[in-house]
Amino acid sequence: MVRLTLELIAKNSNLKPRKEETVAQCLKKLTHINFSDKNIDAIEDLSFCKNLSVLYLYDNRISEITNLNYATNLTHLYLQNNCISYIENLRSLKKLEKLYLGGNYIAVIEGLEGLEELRELHVESQKLPLGEKLLFDPRTLRSLAKSLSILNISNNNIDDIRDLEILENLNHLTAVDNQIIHIKDLEFLLNKLVKLCKMDLNGNPVCIKPKYRDRIILVSKSLEFLDGKEIKNVERQFLVNWKASKEARKISKKRNSKNECEINSYISNFETMHHIVPVYYPQVGKPKLVFFSDSQRFLLNGNTSPESCQEDNTKIIEDMGNLSLKESETLLTKNDVHESHLFHNPKVKENLENK
Repeated sequence: MVRLTLELIAKNSNLKPRKEETVAQCLKKLTHINFSDKNIDAIEDLSFCKNLSVLYLYDNRISEITNLNYATNLTHLYLQNNCISYIENLRSLKKLEKLYLGGNYIAVIEGLEGLEELRELHVESQKLPLGEKLLFDPRTLRSLAKSLSILNISNNNIDDIRDLEILENLNHLTAVDNQIIHIKDLEFLLNKLVKLCKMDLNGNPVCIKPKYRDRIILVSKSLEFLDGKEIKNVERQFLVNWKASKEARKISKKRNSKNECEINSYISNFETMHHIVPVYYPQVGKPKLVFFSDSQRFLLNGNTSPESCQEDNTKIIEDMGNLSLKESETLLTKNDVHESHLFHNPKVKENLENK
């Protein structure tokens, strides 16, 4: 069992106290301590190391974060690859900028409230029980919303990262080898993280979705690197132009469809009002619609817009008022008429009887 003590630090730091200077006074001058891979399993009182700014304790056997309360000038803390299960006892480290906790047993990112200077948080590859995923305490996320710029949450079985939307100054997100599936979740997040310039999602199921890269580039104007590959201006501009062209075609198709519906509706109403009916021509033997004016045929051929249809409405009605059955009358016999209501027309009835 190896504990990190002031004596151990003094012994292994090659301290050379000056004349009439104590070891304690010498320890106060220390700014960097490196005890990585030394089988350390506990941290003792380091209150004498008041000017300590960088502490390397990775690749040890530490199970609890303790006795760092007095290291108030600490800016960098390396605790990756230990046996830590909880993030605790760090709230007094007001100057902490970088925290490395990858390769531990942490299930929830918590206990970082008040660390307003924290810019980097590395919590990749936690050793979690099968089926569990790394979670985020909303209070910690709110506390880090303004400061955090680099976040590494790789290999933690995470399937949803929308909660990270609150990290408004995040510019580098690494989340490789997780279980992120939905592009829409990423689009939602990227619409919030307007300062994000690097994102790496390699190894997630979402990366094999159709148009994955294109959609991510289109939704984020700030991204410069995606999955380790640079996003060049030419690539982004091409996708922007392609999307604009697609939207234009969609709008045009919608407009044409609307116009066609209006025309068809107008024609339907017109036919209902003026009783356009099918009749048989003896010499042809097939039913055809009888159109009684050129203006009506012009309308049905679709050679005009709804606006011009409305403008010509009055003229069409006037034309219909002067319609004549003269041409059709000479071709009809009584046996050829299949619409009984035509017999109510005096001219038609008279011509049929004469034949």
